[in-house]
Amino acid sequence: MKIIDATDQKKWDKFVTSHDDANFLQSWAWGEFHESRGKTVIRRIAVDDKDKIQAAYVGQVETAKRGTYMAIAGGPILDWSDKKLVKAIFKDMKEQGEANRCVFVRVRPQITDTEKNRKLFANLGLKPAPMYLSVEFAGVLDLEKSEEEILAGAAQGLRRKIRKANKSGITVETSTDPKDIKKFYEIQLETAARHKFVEFSEDFLRKQFEAFAKYDEVKLYTAKLDGEILAQNFMIFYGNEASYHYGVSTELGTKYSGAPLLHMQAMRDARDRGITRYNFWGITGLDETKHRFYGVSQFKRSFGVSELKYLHAHDIVIQPTKYKIDCLIEKTRAKIRHV
Repeated sequence: MKIIDATDQKKWDKFVTSHDDANFLQSWAWGEFHESRGKTVIRRIAVDDKDKIQAAYVGQVETAKRGTYMAIAGGPILDWSDKKLVKAIFKDMKEQGEANRCVFVRVRPQITDTEKNRKLFANLGLKPAPMYLSVEFAGVLDLEKSEEEILAGAAQGLRRKIRKANKSGITVETSTDPKDIKKFYEIQLETAARHKFVEFSEDFLRKQFEAFAKYDEVKLYTAKLDGEILAQNFMIFYGNEASYHYGVSTELGTKYSGAPLLHMQAMRDARDRGITRYNFWGITGLDETKHRFYGVSQFKRSFGVSELKYLHAHDIVIQPTKYKIDCLIEKTRAKIRHV
């Protein structure tokens, strides 16, 4: 076995999507998005003597005043029971971090948060990160259930909203044109002001959309009433998973709920693609009633989701002294931001 740079998009995505638990964070398009923003992207694969891929991971090098680091979210993709392969991949991650003068490599794998997996990462020499990397607590829906079965398992309030939305004449439109992200960005500014979070730039959102649109892996959903936008969803379809990546709503959308119809349509489209998992992404704990996204989380739960906790992000420490300083800064920021 040897570990080399990946250069073939089709072979990469074929391998990654062959793993049922994989999502877009390890897609080729995700790497292209970061490259479009000037980031150094590392794509590595382990291949056997027949050049068959056995493992893969993609990460981007992030530069910050406190120190450079590499972020690997949703990966690596491999057979976790193959201890020799796992050790080889993590050794390669560290070497790639060293080659790019990183203080540490942060990994949030696509495995669940169990005692067994925590011990695995401890035995590999990784330390729990002071901050999260991507979503670690998600709400997931099984699309092998029919629409009728999903609605039967949904909260009564959600079913009522869907009936009301249909009677009100709310319509759903879809787009794969990156130009339409401009309006999404403008509505995001409204949503961010209402829910008190830091918005993404238009360039950030557009480049993401462009990267996935290139491979027919993204779609923008818009709910309208009498021609006025109520809500929009930025959906990514990759492998066996449909991901509710971003969502925004207007002031009018707070009065007339179009969001449930967006999700129901996205689920239909996902089934048409043969996808069996719908990931609503981030949710908060039931006891976190003061969290700014508690209300949104309850909306996601109203669909009858299963709760999935990924293993917390862990760090491969490369420069111990600088890493200690970085940890202090991140812990302080986490405390201030209540995350």
